[in-house]
Amino acid sequence: MKRTEPKQIGQIIADALAQEGLTGVMAEQKACFLWPEIVGPGVNRYTTRRYVERGVMHVYITSAVLKNELSYIRTRLVEQINRAVGSDVITSIIFH
Repeated sequence: MKRTEPKQIGQIIADALAQEGLTGVMAEQKACFLWPEIVGPGVNRYTTRRYVERGVMHVYITSAVLKNELSYIRTRLVEQINRAVGSDVITSIIFH
């Protein structure tokens, strides 16, 4: 049996995800998870559902006024989400 250098558990998990091709999926899920942290509790209160499909984040907002306001800062939100995730996983946001 060949001996290898010890690795940290985080590195082992990252290697396993990369080997299975799930790195992008995990980054998309992390983007959805970080949404409340990025927009804050006031905006998140009106968010009912969010998911990422092919690099586009879909966010369901219950307030039409808030939906309009968020559409003005869409590019800034994309930049903040990508910075928080650590990679360019989100290309656009669609508000429903």
